[in-house]
Amino acid sequence: MQLVFSDAQYWEDFLPLTFTRPVAEMRCGILTFSERWQKILENTEISYFTENYLQQKFKNPEEKESLFLVTNFLPTENVIQQIKDLKQGEALVYEDELVAAKINMKDFSLHQIEKMTDIKEELIFFKKPTDLFTYNHQAIDFDFELLTKDRTSQELSSTNGFLGDKKDLFIEEGAQVEFSTINTKTGKIYIGKNAEVMEGCNLRGPISLGEGSKFHLGSKIYGATTIGPQCKVGGEVNNIIIFGHSSKGHDGFIGNSVIGEWCNFGADTNSSNLKNNYGHVKLWNYRTKAFEDTGLQFAGLIMGDHSKTAINTQLNTGTVVGVASNIFKEGFPPNLIENFSWGGFKGDEKFKLDKAYEVAEKAMARRKVALTDDDKAILKYVFEMY
Repeated sequence: MQLVFSDAQYWEDFLPLTFTRPVAEMRCGILTFSERWQKILENTEISYFTENYLQQKFKNPEEKESLFLVTNFLPTENVIQQIKDLKQGEALVYEDELVAAKINMKDFSLHQIEKMTDIKEELIFFKKPTDLFTYNHQAIDFDFELLTKDRTSQELSSTNGFLGDKKDLFIEEGAQVEFSTINTKTGKIYIGKNAEVMEGCNLRGPISLGEGSKFHLGSKIYGATTIGPQCKVGGEVNNIIIFGHSSKGHDGFIGNSVIGEWCNFGADTNSSNLKNNYGHVKLWNYRTKAFEDTGLQFAGLIMGDHSKTAINTQLNTGTVVGVASNIFKEGFPPNLIENFSWGGFKGDEKFKLDKAYEVAEKAMARRKVALTDDDKAILKYVFEMY
């Protein structure tokens, strides 16, 4: 059966991260939401119900019987079974929002639904960017069990120092971990296939290091932290998520943050995650077009895809950076940096679209990934419309 991943209710709430992807393709825990649900439901026939300009890259649903699913929550065993047991015309609702339905996409309409059942259990639901790092500990625990059940980890090399229970550490095939300290007393640690933890690193779980990614020499990594595939991370990080293919390879601190793909941080870039007055952090909300109280004392940086900082960049607490922004001017940039900003300050000229393509092509080629025409069309739409 076709899985249709819907983000109709939530896409705008996750901007700027969703300018370039559906909600289902965001990462939290070890997996993306899409990967998690494919694993849970043992089904890889997927499509997306998302913004029109994204549908060229992210497949439209076929007109046939489908499981229509909102992906941005962690289900319990009981809810998973409820989803699997849905019959045609039945749906599940959580807090007055539809989260799953068995319908035919040929005549897509909620009028097809004849029976709605409320989910009574309390679920971890991700409704805004800060939820991704706030509940990342729970997401890592969920994915760790999903991916490692009845499997055997590689042995940890004897060159490392280890604290905790070995059952909370999983090292995939081809990964290298040498002369570092690994602490699972505070959370599980997952090291992906062909990843590398270089000498002198200090890892304090929960942590997920994605396939082919690296922690550079002497890195200090506090959980709950997720590093997606093909990333390079150095310096000090605390409770961050990087979706993938991004580099923070040098010294500098980033905490309580979410970073998209194809981003790069110049050496000694630092992002504050705590205000001097210890007050709640406000973040820009693209839906309301205003800065809104997160209710959090710790919140650092939300950064869209393809954005970059120069060396010694200093970012304020609660900074939101759009897509393909270049931050390089002296002083603290504002808390909202626009898409395609050339400099990082309000009123700066826009980064030229053809130059943005050129930089993206070069950056992606380093990871042996091509910038496709679909990718260009998405960037062009964001450039022109936002």
